[in-house]
Amino acid sequence: MKSYVHDQKLSARETFVPLAHPPGHAQVDFGEAIGVIGGVRQKLHVFFMDLPHSDAPFMKAYPAETTEAFLDGHVAAFAFFGGVPQSILYDNTKLAVAKICGDGTRDRTRMFTALLSHYLFADRFGRPGKGNDKGKVENLVKCGRRAFLTPVPVMDSYEALNAKLAADCRARQADCSGRNSETIGARLAADLAAFRGLPAAAFEPCETRTAHVSSTALVRYRGNDYSVPTTYGFREVLVKGFVETVAIFAGSQEIARHRRSYGAADLVFDPLHYLALIEQKPGALDQAAPLQHWNLPEQFAHLRRLLEARMGRKGKREYIQVLRLMELFASPVVAAAITDAIKLGAISFDAVKQLTLAKVERRAPQLDMAAYPYLPKPVVATTRAADYAALLVGVAA
Repeated sequence: MKSYVHDQKLSARETFVPLAHPPGHAQVDFGEAIGVIGGVRQKLHVFFMDLPHSDAPFMKAYPAETTEAFLDGHVAAFAFFGGVPQSILYDNTKLAVAKICGDGTRDRTRMFTALLSHYLFADRFGRPGKGNDKGKVENLVKCGRRAFLTPVPVMDSYEALNAKLAADCRARQADCSGRNSETIGARLAADLAAFRGLPAAAFEPCETRTAHVSSTALVRYRGNDYSVPTTYGFREVLVKGFVETVAIFAGSQEIARHRRSYGAADLVFDPLHYLALIEQKPGALDQAAPLQHWNLPEQFAHLRRLLEARMGRKGKREYIQVLRLMELFASPVVAAAITDAIKLGAISFDAVKQLTLAKVERRAPQLDMAAYPYLPKPVVATTRAADYAALLVGVAA
């Protein structure tokens, strides 16, 4: 009986066919690790590409396993290796596969189809639930996490972490893998010789969605709201979600670009988007949410105090006009012009504007002091002969 049970257990175990890995092909998967980025401990979602012939690796970490991260990982890997594999093997991730049909074929997602059309590589898929079908990249996920992401990496940014991972992958090419006596780098030459060249045109690794601008000039993307100029209120726009940025388009014109937020229900403002409306409603200046955390140099607040002290309510409107100069000119240039205006006692929007233009055009400012009625007027007394007597005091001594 024991012999029968032993034989049945052996027959139930799965056996495998040894696989050959010709040059020019790749396998892709995502893995997870822990890291400290910018002082925040968080889960890292790491894109792995393995070239089974040479075992050359590529790794890149992201804040989330999203469509744009999936696309960006491919673009970065192709740039790292300098070419495009003939084929790539995947599991049945929803980032690539919209549906597995009854005959075993796959309906691809729209963005994955765009990636294939751009780079012209063949896609292959393992059997559902069978990780051994792409054992090379599965092994890279385990070994790469242990070799390159242990101990827990502490980095200022994802950019710094990914620069380290790229350097680690290059250094790995000097090693040998498995039973091969040649280094990974030497075997990589055969892979690269079989690769396709990179397309001349760049591929945008982003997710695209249409959206509606709200009455508060906000556009929602993946649970967070991003601002656009108030003139685009109530319009339909196109949102392109990249790994690091969110770009918003009206037609073919880009109207806003923000740093991507991976939070929940975040409000991401650009204060400049609201200044035109605030100029029409100056009473909202102090309570406008987009301006609450706007860290402007101290001379801006100083100028506002001077403007309102001399002009009253009109001073607030002139201050808003000064802020609007940053719609056209860089903040440091406007700040420097404000400093010069305060030194000259030319406390008005027109003066700051002229000083800003002078800095941009690299010329001396030409201020007509008579044009600024709010300047303190100098008092010049009539000269008298007796006034000169004060110069003679103490001469005799």
